[in-house]
Amino acid sequence: MNGTSTLLIVVGLFLVGGIYSFVKQKMPKGLIVLLSIGAAMCLTAGVVRLEVWN
Repeated sequence: MNGTSTLLIVVGLFLVGGIYSFVKQKMPKGLIVLLSIGAAMCLTAGVVRLEVWN
């Protein structure tokens, strides 16, 4: 596990926490969807960059 993959996973988890917070605050759905897409992209990129797949 290198630093970049760790950073991407941490940022993705941070964004997931933001999604939870925005849902509880009843923020606009478009903003939640945009945040969800960003979190999914960060988590996917972090998992794909893991060096355990080689």
